[in-house]
Amino acid sequence: MSDPALRVALLTPCFWPEVRRGGERITLELAAGLAARGHRPRILTSHPGAPARGAEQGVPVLRLPRPPQGRLLRRAYEPYLTHVPLSYAALRAGRYDLAHAVHAPDALAAARWRGRTGRPALLTYMGIPDHAGLRERRRRTECVLGALRGCDAVVALSRFAADAFARWLGYEARVIAPGVDPAVFRPGPGRAQRPTIICSADAEEPRKHVGLLVEAFGLVRAELPDARLVLSRPTPRTPERLRAAGIDVDAPGVELVSLVDRDVLARHCAEAWVAALPSTDEAFGLVVLEAMACGTPVVGYDDGALPELIDRPGIGTLFDALRPRRLADALLATLASAADPATAARCRERALELTSDRSTERYLELYRELGAGPR
Repeated sequence: MSDPALRVALLTPCFWPEVRRGGERITLELAAGLAARGHRPRILTSHPGAPARGAEQGVPVLRLPRPPQGRLLRRAYEPYLTHVPLSYAALRAGRYDLAHAVHAPDALAAARWRGRTGRPALLTYMGIPDHAGLRERRRRTECVLGALRGCDAVVALSRFAADAFARWLGYEARVIAPGVDPAVFRPGPGRAQRPTIICSADAEEPRKHVGLLVEAFGLVRAELPDARLVLSRPTPRTPERLRAAGIDVDAPGVELVSLVDRDVLARHCAEAWVAALPSTDEAFGLVVLEAMACGTPVVGYDDGALPELIDRPGIGTLFDALRPRRLADALLATLASAADPATAARCRERALELTSDRSTERYLELYRELGAGPR
């Protein structure tokens, strides 16, 4: 006998098409997975406009007005605090069996709703709750502590992030890794003719260290003059912002490509010889998993959760210092390994251990454990 359908509210402060980061992709993958199993998820989010209803990949989306937050942001407060009362109102107006937040301020709304209704609430924390992360924005610590007190469970994306919960907050977080859709991210008909490196992370995010990658790529080009570096261009203004940050996006071989559409992203990952993510403080590293699902070996910085993904020989290289020469050496070694036909199979095999279907099932197990059920 199949489980009864659950009405799940997924609370995220912003969503597609306004913002298309890893957190938004994780939320949509989970919602789509729940819907495919006969459940009834709805995404509750905010946007700078009037209330609107729509759908993404068949999942209903309620977009609430987002009150102005510019003054708070200028004073370094946690983003998206202003829309939390409306999130709570939307929860109260619906008939949900469970509230699942993916941002700590939204978890406060979910916790209050839990207190009023007795129905389960949880938070999936998309970052790392260490000292630096918690102090990065004003009121972030209070939001996270409120979620720990008021929600039935808090989920971390990796063992590294869960260890930070234990060390800094004395809390035992559950670990549910995000997953990749292997039907979308899969090997293509062949690699690009020229040695190609892709970095699909947000190039405007400083901790992704795209400037370091461009410097290292210059050293790679000294040995492989026809090499290419494909960077993500999430907005039309990305090139000028990167130039303003001192990143030479006009260097020979560097290309900026819109990788927002996941089919386009999957095609570029499958064509690349290597995918690179030289970032620090990664709570998971979804772009690494997506590249491996396409059979593409990866290079990552030996920090955060990346060693949990690049965890065996033959699928990529970890480099141990944020210096151009160290990164360039790792890129060159991994470019050479891409020619081995067994590399693609090993990468694909690793990615299939962490699929979106598996992640959805883990969340459903947690929902049942917390007592979620139709009312």
